[in-house]
Amino acid sequence: MELTGAQIVMKSLEDEGVETVFGLPGGQVIPLYDAIYDSPINHVLVRHEQAAAHAADGFSRAGEGVGVCIATSGPGATNLVTGIATACMDSSPMVAITGQVATSAIGTDAFQEAHILGITLPVVKHSMQVRTPEDIPQILRDAFFIASTGRPGPVVVDLPSDVQKSRGEYRRPKGSCLGYPGYSAELPEDLRRADEAIDAIRRAKRPVLIAGNGVNVSRAYDQLREFSEKLEVPVATSLLGKGTIGADHPNHIGMMGMHGVAAANRAIMNADLVIAVGSRFSDRSTGKQAEFALASKVIHIDVDSAEIRKNIDAGIWLIGDAGRVLRLLMDEAGGHDSAARRAWLDGIRVMDAAEPLARDASDGRLHAWRILDAIDGATSGDATIVTEVGQHQMWTALYHRALRPRRFITSGGLGTMGFGIPASIGAHFARPGEPVICVAGDGSAMMNIQELDTYARYNLPIKVMIFDNNCLGMVKQWQELFYERRFSNTLYTRCPDFVKIAEGMGVEAFAVESPDGLERSVERALEIPGPALVHFKIPQSDNVYPMVPAGESLRNMIL
Repeated sequence: MELTGAQIVMKSLEDEGVETVFGLPGGQVIPLYDAIYDSPINHVLVRHEQAAAHAADGFSRAGEGVGVCIATSGPGATNLVTGIATACMDSSPMVAITGQVATSAIGTDAFQEAHILGITLPVVKHSMQVRTPEDIPQILRDAFFIASTGRPGPVVVDLPSDVQKSRGEYRRPKGSCLGYPGYSAELPEDLRRADEAIDAIRRAKRPVLIAGNGVNVSRAYDQLREFSEKLEVPVATSLLGKGTIGADHPNHIGMMGMHGVAAANRAIMNADLVIAVGSRFSDRSTGKQAEFALASKVIHIDVDSAEIRKNIDAGIWLIGDAGRVLRLLMDEAGGHDSAARRAWLDGIRVMDAAEPLARDASDGRLHAWRILDAIDGATSGDATIVTEVGQHQMWTALYHRALRPRRFITSGGLGTMGFGIPASIGAHFARPGEPVICVAGDGSAMMNIQELDTYARYNLPIKVMIFDNNCLGMVKQWQELFYERRFSNTLYTRCPDFVKIAEGMGVEAFAVESPDGLERSVERALEIPGPALVHFKIPQSDNVYPMVPAGESLRNMIL
């Protein structure tokens, strides 16, 4: 059947099972938005294109599908770049559709022209520009296939305006990546050192398993739990691995890294074997990489061969799907010293009791940990928690007890302030029946606060909890500890009235300044049927601890 290119785009998205897209119209996507008018696909109108990208990212992290965002050419497309880079760093599948000037005008510096394929080249898994309407179905099929297979990531599809207007025959593609014969969805696998890994696991008396984001990507939660239980191995998680094993599991020992819990870091540094699954050993996880786990053997399991020996020179490495590799190892690595491993886990619990997370309530002030305890108590751990980036993010990672996978969503690799509020929109549409809470700081909340209007316009039942310490807290903490308290441009001389901002955008809001009635305040917010914002005033003097100074070993924690 003959359709316009724009109509073919929408028909192709329907064929891919897309039900929701996030975007903002502009001059070079008017034909596409005209086709959206007649499409059954739900379009969520955001207030800024960056928010569209973060919402698509949040959608894919919380759900099972590929997030889709749409922006016009020029500034619309470039506004997506931070969101695309965020998705790339955290291996989040996304298809970003950008408008472009007409093919005859490309390269002429036409109005709102930007070479978006070149601009995004370092931060995409792939990108392509459509030249004829007939190419659209195959290109979009390939885009979704590439974004979601192997190690997931973002794909950009650039759509010139004349191609959107032209007419062509719509033919449903017969397969994926017909135009990219070098791309395969088959997961790479290299298990040549499996016997060596099995022997090391069997012999280890003090093993620790590190669960990274790759466990989320491969949905290997059951295999991770079974491996830990069968072989009696404690599990630490990276920031993005939080929730891959429930915080209530007896073998869970907490998040490791720069702001990891003391017991998890000490366990890793005293282990005789570290098994890292789907972790890229980032500097925030390992501390000084030259001194990471020097006393132990390291087994690195990852689907991406580029990560092997990139940051840590693991003695043993296995390339493959996390779930499949864990299953292989646990089936073969029995016969371990059970008494030694039980004593090891007991010893880690003793370390945790000796150096617990701070929960001092003697000063009677409203601290972040109290708010997070109240949120967990009110939701029984049955909520999707999305964070912005900063001190509040690390407090949430430390104190929030994530009980299920993919319920803790945060920007890890890029550390993008402004991620949380729009990402929570995507999380809601991925899980419309579950509570979604965005934890934000007063600094990061202002990055994309305009999306409160999107909350109100769609009556999204998302709750924003703003931790307001009237400063850029994480940078201020570094200035306090390492720059002789020279607080350059981190302490605010005034702070916005978040309650009035929220109310002005149609979101019910109220402020909380003391612990009195804290639990009831959180419950009150959750009872509001639509969106709500709670403004918590917390002490400016509070810092995030534990903390490993940049470039230091995990042993050198500030507690």
